[in-house]
Order: sequence, then C-alpha cells, then structure tokens
Amino acid sequence: MTFHGTTIIAVRKDGRTALGGDGQVTIGDTVVKGQATKVRALKGGKVLAGFAGSVADALTLYEKFEEKLDRHPANLPRAAVELAKDWRSDRVLRRLEALLVVADREHIFLLSGGGELIEPDDGIMAVGSGGNFALAAARALLPEDGRNAAEIVRRSLEIAADICVFTNRSITVLELD
Repeated sequence: MTFHGTTIIAVRKDGRTALGGDGQVTIGDTVVKGQATKVRALKGGKVLAGFAGSVADALTLYEKFEEKLDRHPANLPRAAVELAKDWRSDRVLRRLEALLVVADREHIFLLSGGGELIEPDDGIMAVGSGGNFALAAARALLPEDGRNAAEIVRRSLEIAADICVFTNRSITVLELD
C-alpha cells in the first residue's frame, strides 16, 4: 500500500531513535499544502508516531493508538499488537486509509489495516510515496560515522524529496534520547 504525498521514516542508531516526515499534502496530482506536520510525540515524548495516508484517518488511528498505550503503558509492542488486531477486525477501522510508523527507544513498528505489524531488522522503517527512496538513503547513511539518527532521518528525507514529486523539503524530525 503506497500513499502519495507523504514520506515518513524512522531510524534507530546508537541508542537514539528519530522519526521524521515531509510536509507535502496532495490531492491527486495537486499540492494543496506544503507545511503539514505528519509526525508527533505521544505519551509525554516517550513514543513517536508518523502517518502516511488520509489525515482524518490518521488522526483516528493516533487516538486509537494512544488508547492502547494508556492500557499498556511502557509496552509499545503490546500496544501495537492490540491496535493491529483491532484495526484488522473492526469494520470501520478496516476502511481507514493510512499507515502508521510508531517508535520508542527499543522498537520501531509499521502498522496497517491489513493486519501488518512489522518491526525492521535494521532499525529503519519508511513508508509513503518517497518511502523507498528514504529507506535506501538511510541504509546507505547508517554505517557512516558521525551521523546520528536525527541527521540520518533528515538527510534521507532530503534525498527522497530530490527524487519523489510527492515529497517536499518541509521536514519535521522528532527524536528520543
């Protein structure tokens, strides 16, 4: 499932986790907003989340995910599993058109309405129309000395913006220590 107008990427390196997204919103092939914020910190800054897809659907998913985090505090894997189960089985939620990337200090997950709950092997997860470009860039940058997780996220999004017409350079990066 690919969503146009969005690139979200999360990177974990050296005990730090960063998540970022571009700010472009499109309807069809028209840019309707250039400085949207598609990433946010949840639970007092202990969890990061970013979305690709419909804004209204993503806001619904943020709300549902926060409910799961309230029920399972300090247990991102359990909260993610519970949201994925609800998302797949609930008739209303199943129609939501969005993907979520969520992260804490130890985990990064991709969640979807199809029941996917994926944790990357290499500490990098990217989604959206520029996701594959950002993912490739981050994988190339990860072993370089001197770049931290936030710098890799920012540079990967810049590279994706140079390649993907649905990604822009209005970048928001959030980081957990």
